[in-house]
Amino acid sequence: MQSSLEHIFGSRTRVKLLRLFTSDADSTYFVRELSRKVGEHMNSVRRELGLLEKIGFVQSETKEQKKYYRANPDNVLFPEMKGLFVKADLLLEQDFAEKIQETGRIKLILLSGFFVGLNDSLIDLLVVGQVNKRKFVRLVNGFSKLFDREIRYTTMTRKDFDYRRQVTDRFLYRILGDEHIILYNQLHASAEERDASLAL
Repeated sequence: MQSSLEHIFGSRTRVKLLRLFTSDADSTYFVRELSRKVGEHMNSVRRELGLLEKIGFVQSETKEQKKYYRANPDNVLFPEMKGLFVKADLLLEQDFAEKIQETGRIKLILLSGFFVGLNDSLIDLLVVGQVNKRKFVRLVNGFSKLFDREIRYTTMTRKDFDYRRQVTDRFLYRILGDEHIILYNQLHASAEERDASLAL
């Protein structure tokens, strides 16, 4: 999906900057900071910022001899662009879930953290089941590059998950209590049981 967006926009750096600005419209960044965040060369970042500022998608201001950039939510393209990246991320998440299921006998896939816009969560991904660790780590590392950020994850067996729920494990209940999305759930026989069990 990332490469598809690159084809549409014609620049990997532009895609990364657009994703950053649409996901965090309130923050301001200087060029070196943006270069670190998106993992691209400063010259490339400067060039793309110039184009985005020219069409009014970003705004700039100078403070203490430093030029800062921020998104312009009032730009006519901003809502459509934000929606595009949300849809792109949803497709990535669906593909992510399908690939995770291929790494073992998976019972539960839960997304939290940056997937739901929660900055203070403990993790981004919880997977319950028997997982081939080598395949799983390789998969997560690959998708971390597509999502342009590290994915913090925890895996546990079904037995460990059930035990932690039984003893009211603080770590697990914090994850389940935070905002989350369940992409896949085979822990319970019926939808009624599943919903009752995961609702806190």
